[in-house]
Amino acid sequence: MMHVLRWMIGLPLFLAGVPALAGDRYVDARLYPDQGSGWERFRGVERALVAGFDDVCGDTFCEGEYYNLQAMRLRCSVERASGQVAGCTWTFAGSNTSVLDDGSIEVDLRSYACVLPLAEGTPLESLLHALETVPPRDSIDVPLPGTSTSVYDALVDCL
Repeated sequence: MMHVLRWMIGLPLFLAGVPALAGDRYVDARLYPDQGSGWERFRGVERALVAGFDDVCGDTFCEGEYYNLQAMRLRCSVERASGQVAGCTWTFAGSNTSVLDDGSIEVDLRSYACVLPLAEGTPLESLLHALETVPPRDSIDVPLPGTSTSVYDALVDCL
């Protein structure tokens, strides 16, 4: 019984000295550098990109079968230690429905995961700053830091 007690007391002390696990190396951009300062800023950029998408959707991405295409969520992973963005993916969903001869409804659901073409080593601060320094609806057209490619360009390739 005493060995178990020593083990139970010693385990938390041992784990405190172990380096952070790989899962702790990267965090959601909304949580960088912490939730308090990251959440609203990132959500503001995401809202601006959605507004830009909504402006161009009807004349571009939403003309075809999936006319009801909706932006779902922009997610970016950030290396906690450096603040560099490891990657960003923006997801979309849409559907097309048809009434069949037998009265049933056929549903065709589509989802897309569009990767933003970021330059390697892009700091989150640089990405957010680039997208925040223009009117919100224009952020979709801003070249991403270190590239000549915009979010819009990435969507053309994806959607």
